[in-house]
Amino acid sequence: MSEGKRRTAGRPATGKGSGGHSQSLVRGLNLLERLAGNPGGLALSEIAEQADLAPSTTHRLLQALQSQGFITQDNELGLWKIDVKTFRIGNSFLEARDFVAASRPFLRRLTAQTGETANLGVRDGSTAVFLAQSESPQMMRMITRLGSRAPLHASGVGKALMAWLPDDELERVLDERGLARVTVNTLHDPVTLRESLAEIRRQGYACDREEHAIGLQCVAACIHDEQGTPLAAISVSGPKARIPEERLDELGAQIREAAEEITARLGGRIPAADELPA
Repeated sequence: MSEGKRRTAGRPATGKGSGGHSQSLVRGLNLLERLAGNPGGLALSEIAEQADLAPSTTHRLLQALQSQGFITQDNELGLWKIDVKTFRIGNSFLEARDFVAASRPFLRRLTAQTGETANLGVRDGSTAVFLAQSESPQMMRMITRLGSRAPLHASGVGKALMAWLPDDELERVLDERGLARVTVNTLHDPVTLRESLAEIRRQGYACDREEHAIGLQCVAACIHDEQGTPLAAISVSGPKARIPEERLDELGAQIREAAEEITARLGGRIPAADELPA
């Protein structure tokens, strides 16, 4: 074999072959994302339908992910679920984001002050994702599974984040998700929602009045980065019996103060009520 041919033979595969590997990687990550959104597990047929893939292709990808420890299969029910390796990778995201670690003492303080569960969440598209929590010591308390999601317009954390979005980004969120009613109290009219968001900016905190779950009330405030852009939001949630309407302002002041302290600790900036990021 000539020198030129030896060099050609030694090159990495390109073109169609590497494209196939990339497609498999994208498909595999898509399956992981769908399983992450269904902690109870999914059957092969459900995964294939959601991913719009043939069952044979889906099964091959699942087996590859299982062999690397990213997912596991329940032998009794046959359901596929996220495994510990994926959790470790996801947890590294939390460790890398300083605002999560910086917020934990404030979540614990809020729970000690209010007696209720405190949460930290971020925006992912049109939903809020919960990343950290300090549980209430009360027997009847609100508990949110870490990694779970809630519509922005139907949650305290979501509305606190939504209130500071630029107009064009807010429009994209509304176009993508709409304002579906989660409960009879969910704000589902765009005009009413915009009025509520303006009020949130003025008072510095958002209220969820049984808009995500009947019997549950929530107060939340936004944490901002150095540009004043929404970075995350913290909240206090509990049953309406302990968080009635007359207590919302008191909790709002506490949650707003905590959010301002976290923002300052991170070198962030609280924008004026009429100042939205570009």
